[in-house]
Amino acid sequence: MNTDAPWPSVDDAEVRVLEIQTKLHRWAGENATRRFDDLYNLVCDPAFLLTAWRRVRGNRGARSAGVDNESARSIETRQGPEAFLRELREQLKRRTFRPRPVRERKIPKSDGRTRRLGIPTVADRVVQAAVKLVLEPIFEADFQPCSYGFRPKRRAQDAIADIHFFTSRSYEWIVEADIEACFDRIDHTALMSRVARRVGDRRVWTLVKSFLKAGVLTELGEREATYTGTPQGGILSPLLANIALSVLDEHFAHTWQTTMSTAMRRQTRRQKGLGTWRIVRYADDFVIMVAGSRANAAALLPEVAEVLAPLGLSLSAQKTKVVHVDEGFDFLGFHIRRRTKRGTAKRHTYTYPSRKSVQSVRARIRGLTGRSTTSMPPWLMMSRIGAILRGWSHYFRHGVSKACFSSLDTFVWRRFTRWLRKRHLHVPWRDLKRKYMNRWRIVINGREMFYAASVPVTRYRYRGARIPNPWMPVIVAGDSSA
Repeated sequence: MNTDAPWPSVDDAEVRVLEIQTKLHRWAGENATRRFDDLYNLVCDPAFLLTAWRRVRGNRGARSAGVDNESARSIETRQGPEAFLRELREQLKRRTFRPRPVRERKIPKSDGRTRRLGIPTVADRVVQAAVKLVLEPIFEADFQPCSYGFRPKRRAQDAIADIHFFTSRSYEWIVEADIEACFDRIDHTALMSRVARRVGDRRVWTLVKSFLKAGVLTELGEREATYTGTPQGGILSPLLANIALSVLDEHFAHTWQTTMSTAMRRQTRRQKGLGTWRIVRYADDFVIMVAGSRANAAALLPEVAEVLAPLGLSLSAQKTKVVHVDEGFDFLGFHIRRRTKRGTAKRHTYTYPSRKSVQSVRARIRGLTGRSTTSMPPWLMMSRIGAILRGWSHYFRHGVSKACFSSLDTFVWRRFTRWLRKRHLHVPWRDLKRKYMNRWRIVINGREMFYAASVPVTRYRYRGARIPNPWMPVIVAGDSSA
């Protein structure tokens, strides 16, 4: 491949990158043992760097600065994208590029703990994005269809639909699992050995490893070395985590293909009391659905622990448990449970917004409509509430959510009207109603507030293993039979 071409336009760069990615994906799919050399030149290719910059610049995190206090916007203003990318490319070609430590940010979690995020510099983000553009189509050819997190054209709703499919077909016992501090504890040696199965270019190895070993600049200003893990916040981290955790997918896929792939094999196992199972994974969260007994499900926990141990990972004792689908369980914000359909004796699996998800969105609305925000213009408050409701309701619109949406709208209406009364302490309610409402519906400057109940609740189309990726129209991998 000729990688010494002059700098293309943004659109031409996107086309060139897609063409090369399509070739890489096809070659990887045709030969499962092929190792790719000379990938480093693609990382340095102007088209890849320009496409990487465009994605970094269009990301919400473009406003955040790393340890050098440079954001994408400041680089555009001070230096310009082309000069910045030319300088970055020269560093890569001369092998003088060195990643900087990531800036630590601790994000509070719902259980009171904190999640540690790392913010790389813009230059590091661009190079990570370029590496991802090169590696992703290669490893996507190997990833199993049971994995959904941080993969192109796959979403959480696909994982929920997969669970719905199998729990509706006798897979009643659920191993609800969570990997303890996955992104912080992945063993670098084990991860790089999995990368090396497909990547033969040592320059790419060195570049990926340099990102893993870049270190962290803590909130206290102290530098910490990173001996394990892929810091959350980096563009490359989700792909590396999927490369590592695909060992779990491959283990269960191999078990399925060798002992459970036909109806006769599954029937024989169930007659012997052995059970059958399927796994659905989204990043470091996964569930194993078992057709059999509780003992069959519990017996899988040591097996999973044995698969994860070489990666330096272990299951979270607090979050890992075995439940029956009739008891219900939470996954990706949904509560999944089998119930008897009203008016019949038939039982069906239903998906609802989980209690934690509802409490979370209510807490966000409650925090936004407190006394500290009464100086905000009402139209802006309405807009911000609408943005929260719109995103939340569209995520859950493929579940049994209508009653939940209506309840949430009632809560929002009460919070907003209470906020209005705090903002206008000496204005009578009838005047506020006349100014901000039309038949009890909130309307400001001719625009009505967004209501979650206005989102239609629809059934999500189950796609099984037939989910296309950007480099191949349709991929049929594996068997979705129960």
